[in-house]
Amino acid sequence: MAEKAASAGSALDSLKVGVAAVLLAVAVLGFYYFSDQMLVVRVLGLLVVAGVAAGVFLTAAPGKRVWRFLTDSRTEVRKMVWPSRAETTQVTLVVIAMVIVVGLSLWLLDTFLGWAVKHLMGYGG
Repeated sequence: MAEKAASAGSALDSLKVGVAAVLLAVAVLGFYYFSDQMLVVRVLGLLVVAGVAAGVFLTAAPGKRVWRFLTDSRTEVRKMVWPSRAETTQVTLVVIAMVIVVGLSLWLLDTFLGWAVKHLMGYGG
């Protein structure tokens, strides 16, 4: 009996996901089909239908798992210790300095190799 209820739930979930996908496709196609209408109206229509599709999707089991993942991710981000402004500035300055040093090193290497190839090929003066 529980097996039948689970399969009915999964069939209903599959139907909900399908309906959400069809709604999203209709929203996008409608956006381009009504290209003669004002852009604001088309964008609002797209957003409304996409919101309805998202609502339908979130009522299905896969949508509930996605929502749970997003809320868990938000909780984990709140637990993170973010660097201070001073630390961020220092790291940024180190990165900029290293980019300049590596850039100059590569420029010097390229210049030297170009000079060496010219002299080896007999083009140098």
